Amino acid sequence: MTWGSGDNSVARALLKLGGGGGMSKDMTKKKDIDQDALVLTQTKPKTKKPSMYKVLLLNDDFTPMEFVVHILERFFNIDHQQAVSIMLTIHQKGLAIVGVYPHEIAETKVAQVMEFSRKNQHPLQCTMEKE
Repeated sequence: MTWGSGDNSVARALLKLGGGGGMSKDMTKKKDIDQDALVLTQTKPKTKKPSMYKVLLLNDDFTPMEFVVHILERFFNIDHQQAVSIMLTIHQKGLAIVGVYPHEIAETKVAQVMEFSRKNQHPLQCTMEKE
């Protein structure tokens, strides 16, 4: 098939194939008269970014500092030096943000930390809040 310039051969070819692929004959006739180029557009649905949640670790007087460092390394993939720094922030300021995640991931992280802390008989608190 040859693509004609300005003769609307695309619209005619579509009509031969069975009705113009969703175009009405009125639209095709109008296009034949106007001699305009046929433009087909496809719109993509816009996706919204998920809401993000901060995961926080809270200080207490009973959980050993080494355990907090272990939590940060194990569940948040933080290297040892940065984990020690975050642990000291938690100890001095009472809490620290240890990560920001979509809701489901933040919820899972909080649950994992809380379960691991309880299994090891530590009262460490981990919470999440909307950013």
